[in-house]
Amino acid sequence: MGRLPGRPWLLAGGGALLLLVAVLAMRPRPKPPAAPVAPAPVLQPEAVSALGYLEPAGEVVQMAAPVSGIAGTPRLSLLLVQEGQRVRRGQLLASFDNRPRLKADLAAVNARLQALQAQIRLQRREVERYSNAASTGAAPLVLLDEKRDELVKLEGQWREALAQRQGLQVDLANSELRAPLDATVLKIHAQVGERPGNEGVMELGASDRMEAVAEVYESDINRVKLGQSVSLTSENGGFSGTLQARVLRISPQVSRREVLSTDPTGDADARVVEVRLGSGRRCPGAQPLGPQAHRPL
Repeated sequence: MGRLPGRPWLLAGGGALLLLVAVLAMRPRPKPPAAPVAPAPVLQPEAVSALGYLEPAGEVVQMAAPVSGIAGTPRLSLLLVQEGQRVRRGQLLASFDNRPRLKADLAAVNARLQALQAQIRLQRREVERYSNAASTGAAPLVLLDEKRDELVKLEGQWREALAQRQGLQVDLANSELRAPLDATVLKIHAQVGERPGNEGVMELGASDRMEAVAEVYESDINRVKLGQSVSLTSENGGFSGTLQARVLRISPQVSRREVLSTDPTGDADARVVEVRLGSGRRCPGAQPLGPQAHRPL
């Protein structure tokens, strides 16, 4: 007879243990938690600093004095505007001391023209009368030719006087300085009694708005884009506070800097690119454009 196992529960228990171990071995092991990924650092935009200057937006007109023949530039006899004043197109700005003489010369030429016109009328009658007489043999042709020559001479004198009057009219108009456009008086270079020099009498700005020209280093220009916001401050007291502006234009040319820093170690020969900035408003703490057309920042 075969022997019966004395502890059948051990076999059953051992099978359960093996099954449990097999089940545990077959279950997938949980993966270890992944290491946290550090967020990519946020790059803060780096500011670009540049020196520059303020100037009026739009056209700047240099009003020159007239040149009066050998005498040269006449003296300023009347000045009717001040720096920072708004003027209208055609408004009288100044007058010169040659105006009274020009008016007298013009009056004399007008009188001479009237006298010549009267002489020409009489001479034409003489030519007509001698022409009729010569056709009938009552007057020699030599006298007719003389009368015709005299008429041609008078007509030539009249044309010369007419051209002289036209020149005097131009000079008389130039003896007054009038605004060619609606503008602001930026700078006055000559006062009453002075002869204006190469700078002219005054400068007019077509706009009462200010723009800034910044000289950005060539190495920094790739970080400047159209439409970017810009903060402007003045180191030389050109204006108070801070102006907010935007980049309007970036010059395609590289040139040497014109605005020198107060830092003695600054590179005066640095290569820069001009960037024009528009604020869209008047410069605070000053007249519409102020007395200077070119104000350092």
